[in-house]
Amino acid sequence: MIAIGADHAGYVLKEELLAWLRQQNVEILDLGAYQPDPLDDYPDFAAKVAVAVASSEAQRGIIFCGSGVGASIAANKIPGIRASICHDLYSAAQGVEHDDLNVLCLGARIIDAEFAKELIQAFLSAEFTAEERHSRRVEKIVDLEKNGPKLVTTRKEDN
Repeated sequence: MIAIGADHAGYVLKEELLAWLRQQNVEILDLGAYQPDPLDDYPDFAAKVAVAVASSEAQRGIIFCGSGVGASIAANKIPGIRASICHDLYSAAQGVEHDDLNVLCLGARIIDAEFAKELIQAFLSAEFTAEERHSRRVEKIVDLEKNGPKLVTTRKEDN
């Protein structure tokens, strides 16, 4: 199951891709918007998708907003979510393979539907490698979520 959401800026692209995803036999949890409303806000839809993924109601999520930036920021506030904008094929696949990316954020004002299809295919077909170095890094991200950052300095003599 893939959770999908969009604000008013991503609404048209989401609707166009919903039909395509269903043709690909992808099970969809559509969390809105269900109509274009210039007063809706991307954090509301990003949170719905992120919560669905974090609670395992959906295995992954896709959020559409104008640039992808706001959706990514909002979704990453939910523990367990690793969301990112991916406007290139390498990042869409590598983000899953190396970083266990679980929410793809796309900017409807940045990419068109045909390229969005390619990005979604790369994202959905990729699997986390679970190689030691990748697992170690994801564990550090989870630790940051749970415990916050430890004292980090940027002074050369402290490294």
